Amino acid sequence: MTKTAIIIGAGPAGLTAAYELVTRTDIKPVIIEKSNDIGGISKTVVHHGNRIDIGGHRFFSKSDTVMKWWQEILPIQGAESKDELLKEIFYHQKRTPVKLTPDGPDPETTDRVMLIRNRLSRIFFIRKFFDYPITLNGKTMANLGIVRIIKIGVSYLRIKIFPVKKVTSLEEFFISRFGTELYKTFFKEYTEKVWGVPCTDIAADWGAQRIKELSVSRALMHAVKSVFRKETSVEQKNTDTSLIEQFMYPKLGPGQMWETVAAIVKEKGGVIIMNSDVIEMKLDESLVTELTCRNNATHEKTVIRGDYFLSTMPVKELIAAMGDRVPAAVKTVSDGLQYRDFITVGLLLNKLKIKNETKIKTLYGLVPDNWIYIQEPDVKVGRLQIFNNWSPYMVADIEKVWIGLEYFCNEGDALWEMKDDDFISFAIGEVDSIDVIEKSEVIDSTIIRMPKTYPAYFGTYGRFDLITGFTDQIANLFLIGRNGMHKYNNQDHSMLTAITAVNNIISGETSKDNIWNINTEEEYHEEK
Repeated sequence: MTKTAIIIGAGPAGLTAAYELVTRTDIKPVIIEKSNDIGGISKTVVHHGNRIDIGGHRFFSKSDTVMKWWQEILPIQGAESKDELLKEIFYHQKRTPVKLTPDGPDPETTDRVMLIRNRLSRIFFIRKFFDYPITLNGKTMANLGIVRIIKIGVSYLRIKIFPVKKVTSLEEFFISRFGTELYKTFFKEYTEKVWGVPCTDIAADWGAQRIKELSVSRALMHAVKSVFRKETSVEQKNTDTSLIEQFMYPKLGPGQMWETVAAIVKEKGGVIIMNSDVIEMKLDESLVTELTCRNNATHEKTVIRGDYFLSTMPVKELIAAMGDRVPAAVKTVSDGLQYRDFITVGLLLNKLKIKNETKIKTLYGLVPDNWIYIQEPDVKVGRLQIFNNWSPYMVADIEKVWIGLEYFCNEGDALWEMKDDDFISFAIGEVDSIDVIEKSEVIDSTIIRMPKTYPAYFGTYGRFDLITGFTDQIANLFLIGRNGMHKYNNQDHSMLTAITAVNNIISGETSKDNIWNINTEEEYHEEK
């Protein structure tokens, strides 16, 4: 008899698990997705023909498995492009030549293609641009001034001579890497804007999860190597993730990857149930036997039985769905887990006010950044994406500028509760006030709210091991993905948790340790 795997969530982790099951086993995947969208926070939202990437998704991984996986779904573009306008975009922006597949698809003749893009992210601070990661070049020194540069250098040397003995908070993590002055200049305010709490209240785990490779010494070494580099491969195996220069990107945005995967899963017999909430999960001894989902439109309830259960839903909601079978201490930790929510305002403009002052050639003088970190303390906007630079096909009219303004908030707070029109006006006013745009150049706008985008490393997170200890004992339950594991994973690590879970199902491996160790293993750490 064919076995069934119930997968909660149609984001990268859930869809990867389903794809692995339909291509490697005879186990039938049934995905239950809460929303009407495919891709989770990696979806692509379309507004009047213009595409929005929620949070920005670079398709790059140090995992050969993931890199090959992506390219099986969407092959890398070919070395020749027929369109002269696209040649300008694809080739003339490059700081170094790129290896493209000689016989790869042409983005002008097919949508099923992965583009090779240049990575450039900068910090906007005191109304000036700074490289990210920070480099102590002439421009940086001129922007900061000699007094601040000396303070940064002295505080960095001091922390190297007298290192932090015990790193427990995120503030201590940053200071141990960069020194107090550099931390206060470029990390403190932005990080607290993202999380809404002081860096002293955030566990150091966040730094280890997100910027474990980055340090001043490695950034300087990368800068020196870049001078002598003649060619860049998209694999960039010996480059720290924070320092990569190129990445792959689906022609029509990240959602295209997951919409394509979803279509393959359904074609091979998998089932995807949309717009349905998992509200109850029944346990029998050390196994999940069934779950109940409710259609958000009709409120009809459906009981679904399965042999395996893979969850990407927020841990807080998963534990609540288990009811009274959960030990009181586990429930207390679960109830105390916190999240950070996300709002994107899309703006279509005739042009930006900020000009391209780099040596990188771009169309229409557009700044070449994928996104810009807004470090200015007088505005709440945290980051600005320029979708034209992710893919020219994200924009309906290539002569217009399509940007996303990103805000970090908590569901229910003043920002989250603000009416759509009021929020859009507020956002436009903010970027106008820091001279990024002019209000008069705005043609169109939209707003997207994404709850539980970032699992937080505060609240009761410090006792999360109680949850893993409980859930790991449930033999046929596998927690995978970012929210499923309450770990701030990138999509490649979320995919690896799904692949590892399927490997365990196939092999009969009972330990879940190899899943929890994804993104904490040796190959992902700075010190090897």
